[in-house]
Amino acid sequence: MNMRTRSSAIIGTISLVASLALTTASAEDRDARHQVAKVAQAGKTAKIALTKVATARNPTAGTAGPGGTVWIAERAGTVRVLGARGLGEPVLDISAETTTDGERGLLGIAFDNRRAYFYISYTNLEGTSTIDEFAVRNGKLRPETRRTVLTQTQPYANHNGGDIRFGPDGYLYIAFGDGGAGGDPHGNGQKLDTLLGKLLRIDPRGGTPYAIPADNPFVNDPNAKDEIWAYGLRNPWRFSFDARTGDLLIGDVGQNDWEEIDWAPARSRGGENYGWSQMEGTHPFRGGVEPANHVRPIHEYARTGLGCSVTGGFVYRGDAIPALRGQYVFSDYCDGTIRSLTLRNGKVTAVNDLGVQGGEVISFVQGCEGELYVLALGGTITRIDPA
Repeated sequence: MNMRTRSSAIIGTISLVASLALTTASAEDRDARHQVAKVAQAGKTAKIALTKVATARNPTAGTAGPGGTVWIAERAGTVRVLGARGLGEPVLDISAETTTDGERGLLGIAFDNRRAYFYISYTNLEGTSTIDEFAVRNGKLRPETRRTVLTQTQPYANHNGGDIRFGPDGYLYIAFGDGGAGGDPHGNGQKLDTLLGKLLRIDPRGGTPYAIPADNPFVNDPNAKDEIWAYGLRNPWRFSFDARTGDLLIGDVGQNDWEEIDWAPARSRGGENYGWSQMEGTHPFRGGVEPANHVRPIHEYARTGLGCSVTGGFVYRGDAIPALRGQYVFSDYCDGTIRSLTLRNGKVTAVNDLGVQGGEVISFVQGCEGELYVLALGGTITRIDPA
């Protein structure tokens, strides 16, 4: 499958755009070792560069690992560790257990906050979203400890979501899309009796196979799934927590017209309704009525340019680029431009075009020291550096 065309199957994963032209930036441009731009912020100018550090086989996700390492997931089912000489040999290979048709594959990886357990999020051979756990000893996985924590049947091959991350509270958060097809035909985004179209919050070590945190927002609602933390999501393609404040940010892929970024403060008790499929961003979708409890996105952009599928990122908390610190860095799979939002109390005060191209940006990775890496589905892994 040609992974550099917008009509490739992975685009169905994140944008539901069935047939699009090739991206305008050439592979040579995207793979350039250094791409420099000047970013103005509060009177400062930061010089930004993308430095190529490795090449992977269709990387989809990554996470900070033990001993300051960065672990990279490849779509077909392998996990490799990034070192000074690039990526090492796979430390995990489940390629015989997953599929890569449609939106599927190995979609997320995460360590718990103590780096004692490692989690993978993938679709199995039947297309079922699956979260598995491994114990970690001396920085290495213990394959014999593998167990399945949670599964979710997927009605279609797209909108799996699949991102996973531990919050500052030590609980595992799991993002699932609305189940796929187009226009949320089953209304899963607004239904509370399904895990689809939701951000979940569970305690994977608190029970068998997991426990529900007692303060989850719907634990006392007999008509709702206890695992739900937030709902009204279409295809949450990468979410993160601000490493300093604990605030939550979600990039949610739109249907045809609007891409959005959602935000919740660290003090949130959950239960946010981000609107889908009554709303696409701040706009009613196909005659939808805005829910009374709709939490509007802090940022949206129209598909009037090259953008077609938001890729959520991280609030930058590294030391290498002081002028970028505190800004939320994100991109779009089709456009590939690295951008940032200047935030104040959950409000966007500036949208910054960093002027560098990351290729088919499928994900960002935050290293142990807060520096950011950019994953392009075509294979390039770059680090955001000062120029």
